[in-house]
Amino acid sequence: MRRPIVLLASCALAACQTNPGRPSAREDEPAPVVNASVAPPHDPLVPELVVYATTPGELRGYLYRPDGPGPFPAVVFNHGSEQDPGDKRGQAELYVQHGFVLFVPHRRGHGLSASAGEYISDAWDRTGQDPAALVPMLDAQVDDVAAAVGYVQRLPYVDRARVAIAGCSFGGIETLLAAERDLGVRAAIDFAGGAIVWARTPPLQERMKRAARAAKVPVFFIQAENDFDTSPSRVLADEMQRARRPARIHIFPPRGTTAMEGHGLCRGGPAPVWGDEVLGFLREAMD
Repeated sequence: MRRPIVLLASCALAACQTNPGRPSAREDEPAPVVNASVAPPHDPLVPELVVYATTPGELRGYLYRPDGPGPFPAVVFNHGSEQDPGDKRGQAELYVQHGFVLFVPHRRGHGLSASAGEYISDAWDRTGQDPAALVPMLDAQVDDVAAAVGYVQRLPYVDRARVAIAGCSFGGIETLLAAERDLGVRAAIDFAGGAIVWARTPPLQERMKRAARAAKVPVFFIQAENDFDTSPSRVLADEMQRARRPARIHIFPPRGTTAMEGHGLCRGGPAPVWGDEVLGFLREAMD
């Protein structure tokens, strides 16, 4: 196996500028209601279906929690562009067994939150896949990520000081854009964010570079060597390094034989190839 490519830089968080005009959480959303008389599910890999926000419509997601009272660290995992993202049980198989709450929010127009907006791929298709049109659509969905983070931070069994965000493909983009905001998270993990559309969307490249330079937390960029394009991870990690932001990158050996199989490196399971590194990165960021 090739040695990982690692780029590290330091950031004095007090000197990082906030993103003006962007809310860090939705203050108008009610705190999660938890019935203390109801025991947690016997199987931690059976998720609870929750409503995590009511703006721009009812937003739902899947919530996994370990056994016990906590407080637990938590990961908010952002799905990709798929219309029906599902429950991402593979992610839970890793994180929950290591003591993390895992929340899988469905953003507006996707899956459980389909009624809250237009599916992003359909909306982009209506523009003829205009590169400039994609950026504001993705930016709008960062509000949903922020709402998901705020929801998790209000759960009584979550340690709100130890929350991280992660995501794959379009979810990797959302993760990086969310890392630009002051959400109170400790780390971000970007799996292949933008890999499929990078070369044909220069406005997205510039938007992600800007987010990388302004990231408030350490970011770990992860891809397989045979992904569609590894430029996003390489370029964005370099942007963070030059901006003196803490970043890490690992381009793993090929997964499968096709670009799509490589793009699917982010799929979890009890022991994914990236599992130990990601868990170590989270422990380092949260300690």
